[in-house]
Amino acid sequence: MTKRAAIYARYSSELQSERSIEDQLALCRQKAEREGWEVSQTFTDYALSGASLARPGLQGLIEDARAGAFDLLLTESLDRLSRDQEDIAGIYKRLSAWQVEIVTLSEGSINELHVGLKGTMNALFLKDLAAKSLRGQIGKAREGLAAGGIPYGYEVVRKIGEDGELIRGHRRVVEEHAGVVRRIFSEFAAGRSSRAIAQGLNADGIASPRGGQWNPSTIQGHRGRGVGMLSNPIYVGRQVFNKHAFVRDPDTGTRRARAKDQEEGAGEGSGRMG
Repeated sequence: MTKRAAIYARYSSELQSERSIEDQLALCRQKAEREGWEVSQTFTDYALSGASLARPGLQGLIEDARAGAFDLLLTESLDRLSRDQEDIAGIYKRLSAWQVEIVTLSEGSINELHVGLKGTMNALFLKDLAAKSLRGQIGKAREGLAAGGIPYGYEVVRKIGEDGELIRGHRRVVEEHAGVVRRIFSEFAAGRSSRAIAQGLNADGIASPRGGQWNPSTIQGHRGRGVGMLSNPIYVGRQVFNKHAFVRDPDTGTRRARAKDQEEGAGEGSGRMG
């Protein structure tokens, strides 16, 4: 009896592209053809992290597996399904209970040993990736480069180094927006509330950072988190980075900010825009 195969493909970051999805699907289809499996369904998740189960493609896969829609799940590697130890074990447990075999191009037919070893390796990968990202932030901040997002009033400047590689972190002032920033701070210093300032900007037809209407929270922000025009230290020449850890809810996939202390790597750098 011909096995019904479902294919799952995912990419997670700007380091990959949508083409990565097509490449994964093509390789999996070739594998299915060689094995004589009938590909009945494909599931995909574009630019979504493998650290959470809150992905529409993966959730659809799990629902159809429970309904007995296919006999075999084919994917490029186990970490396409998840990089989280608990999640990958849960996926394997469920699919095994529903008599759905997992096969990957990298590891072959998946069993408990793969789940244990690969889950541990993926967890270590995520931890190492976070550490490398922090080291990169610290290095950029020491050089006066952007260590995080680009705030309103600035834009990215792309430069190529002598080695031909892109140098990230350079930014420059957008003069049109700089005038708006100066206006906001001047009006606030004169005693106007953030609500009144927002109303004035909207009345003058000035677009907000996201292109829509200004609201008081965009201007006032949250002083503890350093967000919002009046609360962002970058406007007084202080660049704060890695001040918060974002903890992902394992059930919903949503992230919540938690303040870090100096021991956890929170730091400051020059606000100079190199």
